[in-house]
Amino acid sequence: MRARALLLATTILAATPSAWAANGPPFRFTESAGPLPVGLKVVEQFDYSRVYRHTTDALGKPYPGERARPLQTLVWYPAESSHAKPMALDDYLNLQATETRFGESRTPAIVKHERVSMAPTLATPLRAVRDAPAAAGRFPVVVYAPSFSSVSWENADLCEYLASHGYVVIASPSMGTATRNMTKDLAGIDAQARDISFLLGYARSLPNADMTKVAVAGFSWGGIANLFAAARDNRIKALVALDGSMRYFPDLVVQAGDVHPQRMTIPLLYFAQGEVTLEYQARYLGSVHDMTANVLNAWTHGDLITVHMLGLTHQEFSSMFQREEDLWKDFYDKDFSDHEKADYGREDGIIGYGWVARYTLWFLDAYLKHDAAAASLLKKTPAENGVPRHFMAVSYREAKGRPASFDAFRAEIGRQGFGHTGDIYAAMHEQSPDFTLDEGMIDSWSDELIDDGHVPEAIRLLGLNVQMHPDSASAYAGLGEAYAQIGQGPSAIDSYQKALQKDPLNVDIRHRLEELEKPAKKDP
Repeated sequence: MRARALLLATTILAATPSAWAANGPPFRFTESAGPLPVGLKVVEQFDYSRVYRHTTDALGKPYPGERARPLQTLVWYPAESSHAKPMALDDYLNLQATETRFGESRTPAIVKHERVSMAPTLATPLRAVRDAPAAAGRFPVVVYAPSFSSVSWENADLCEYLASHGYVVIASPSMGTATRNMTKDLAGIDAQARDISFLLGYARSLPNADMTKVAVAGFSWGGIANLFAAARDNRIKALVALDGSMRYFPDLVVQAGDVHPQRMTIPLLYFAQGEVTLEYQARYLGSVHDMTANVLNAWTHGDLITVHMLGLTHQEFSSMFQREEDLWKDFYDKDFSDHEKADYGREDGIIGYGWVARYTLWFLDAYLKHDAAAASLLKKTPAENGVPRHFMAVSYREAKGRPASFDAFRAEIGRQGFGHTGDIYAAMHEQSPDFTLDEGMIDSWSDELIDDGHVPEAIRLLGLNVQMHPDSASAYAGLGEAYAQIGQGPSAIDSYQKALQKDPLNVDIRHRLEELEKPAKKDP
């Protein structure tokens, strides 16, 4: 893949055991296709909200072309039957010629190298037919987020497989903010997270995309960018991480400031490579990254399925990496010998990848298509699902309640009723002492209730408001106004009197109190 050396040097926990010789079996995708043919559309588009090119070219001359961020977008989709020739690996490789320079066909040096490295499988047909007619219907959407600096099709087998089972799958390359190579920092993660949201915006224009059912699957660095995207984009309903960096760079999650795994309620399927020792983490990550935080441990309010692929190394979560002969013969380094996966071989990687694809499909079927049979498979042991012994371990942790938030507070009141407003708030505050309700948010909510004729319910909220903000004149005035609307004069007067005590110079409160007291004085 593009900048593979950079990927192997900087992506977490890279390892290439010497025991896996180049004369092992070439990669083949073992899973059977779904019932639907697969089409592939390649779209060259720009994100005009972001600048990608410098004002000058590499020679220092004014850059003559479009400077917006280029996003070569691949869309795999359920298609009608076609007699056209399907995509081969070489066809996917050719996409790099115009990856960031639309209309300027050039073959990067790395493509020439990859053609040699992937020679045994270069002509192997995959499943997608370029520009095949789309099948009728609307289908759930999956955005695929590739690994560090990688191409959008690094897991084309998985993307095609999902499309054959009734999903629209969309991907673009992993790029830095202003360079083709990704950067290992927050800026790089943010750039890819914004790409994900951009692709979701594009998906809205597709007539076969069901935008009520959206997931993001990411490998390695894409498996932290998808977390950032999900924290900021409520269209995303589920996450899949193929040995995602969210597990290995928790300090970057904390530094983001607005990404809070402990508050997220969507389901997460996380695939982890085999055992990663504490010694390895201390040796390669501990000096740089704070490992005290843990995204998976914090994921308590959304269902979490963790699949430990006991024999897979990090790179084997990409079908295209598995096709590269250099993976098996050129990148072995004795510094990584403590990370070898026992005697697992190249054939085991092929089988393991197939099970990764199958579990991904079950997860998406369960949470996007609400397939009860698929959901039950996720809760079974690997042996019950027919997984060969010693290949994987699966744990399922069901979500526990909802995190304390304004939305959760509203939902719980909807479930229990406004008569329990104070108790619900007390329980949430005890669960999360930093949880509070902003006065303005309660005012807006109560205004919405009053406008819809639910004044008694608004009074319950406004009563909580004055308890939480006892020094606020506006809180008491709001409660007084609500009482006045339903004819509870004495309660309204009492509330306005307290409001005036808090703000004696408030002319509006004084005038309203006088208006309420006039009829009371005329009574005998």
